[in-house]
Amino acid sequence: MPEKLKRKISRLSKEMKLLLEILKTDTNQNPLPNLTLDSEIDWNEFLALSKHHRIYPIIYSKLKKTGSESIPKSVIDSLHKSYLKNTFRMLDLSGEMENICRLFYDHNIRTLLLKGPVLAAALYGDLSLRTSSDIDLLIPITDLDKVDHLLKENGYEKNDYIETVLNDWKWRHHHVTYLHSEKNMKVEIHWRLNPGPSKEPGFDDLWKRRQKSTLTRFPIFLLGNEDLFLFLITHGARHGWSRLRWLLDINQLSKQPLDWHKLITLLKEYHYLHIAGQTLLLASELLNTPLIQPFEPLLYKNRSLNLARDTLFYLEEKINLHTEPIPSHVAKFHQKYLFSIMSFQQKGLYIMSLLFPYPIDTKTFPLPEPLHFMYFPLRPVLCLWRKTRGTHQLKGSLK
Repeated sequence: MPEKLKRKISRLSKEMKLLLEILKTDTNQNPLPNLTLDSEIDWNEFLALSKHHRIYPIIYSKLKKTGSESIPKSVIDSLHKSYLKNTFRMLDLSGEMENICRLFYDHNIRTLLLKGPVLAAALYGDLSLRTSSDIDLLIPITDLDKVDHLLKENGYEKNDYIETVLNDWKWRHHHVTYLHSEKNMKVEIHWRLNPGPSKEPGFDDLWKRRQKSTLTRFPIFLLGNEDLFLFLITHGARHGWSRLRWLLDINQLSKQPLDWHKLITLLKEYHYLHIAGQTLLLASELLNTPLIQPFEPLLYKNRSLNLARDTLFYLEEKINLHTEPIPSHVAKFHQKYLFSIMSFQQKGLYIMSLLFPYPIDTKTFPLPEPLHFMYFPLRPVLCLWRKTRGTHQLKGSLK
């Protein structure tokens, strides 16, 4: 292990190290090997971390199978309670997921599931071993209006309305959220895998490479393994790998049939080789994920090492990027980190995108819609105006 990364990992809390030790455990071994509690464990913090990282189902499953006596019964009981609650939630999500897929199928809307129960079944072989709070579906952008109508007709309400100028929503954003209050369901409709500006596979290509889920009798599809790897590493990296669940997904996916040479071709095409290096380095060092021979040269490139080291900030600080407000020091670090994970081409696209008008420009200096093209030459002036008046300016689509 590189020395700088080793030092960073050594600074993780004893509760985090214990979680990692359990995650690395082969459940065919009994009792739990290498579990040394040479210092007092804060079991409340242990439970809090297992929930923060959304890994409590698999932690409970491993502890149950190994029968370790080192863990207090109250901790096991708490994990069991959360495990059961998650299992019922995943069953509910599975039923609603199938209902929505049937609805879309009846209206000739091609649908790819991105995460949720199908991912749990595909990677873990058991939907109870992974958590999920919503249903994520990818559809062609041309079907967004049809989907909006169908979901609203079936009791869903749009939860967020994207402000846009000159149709920048198509590439600056990547999904919209719908809520069903009676069913307690959240559905995210994606038209891109990640927010732009960046290059990524088109829906037609993803559809050609899709795979069928074994979770339901009704045909439900998810991304092919190579595309799934691309999606999971870009999603996890964009969130700083702040939850171990995302790395655990990579660990599980690496055990699936994968055409590694085809995957490398995809990573090169979309400029994500450095992200793959970061991901596999973290998975290897934190979870003992076996190194894949074609990727070994990537793991010890300075860029992959630096990016992997940077993400340990999120683990050390137990950062939650999904809850506002984000502390200012975290927001500042995350903004720099997001720029650092971009490829040279992506950085170029991002810098160019800053010249494209933002919705805040329309509020600073309202113009009739037919004249919105004027915001291109006006944007530098409007940015300077907001800066001198201390008005907050949007940061773009880095988050």
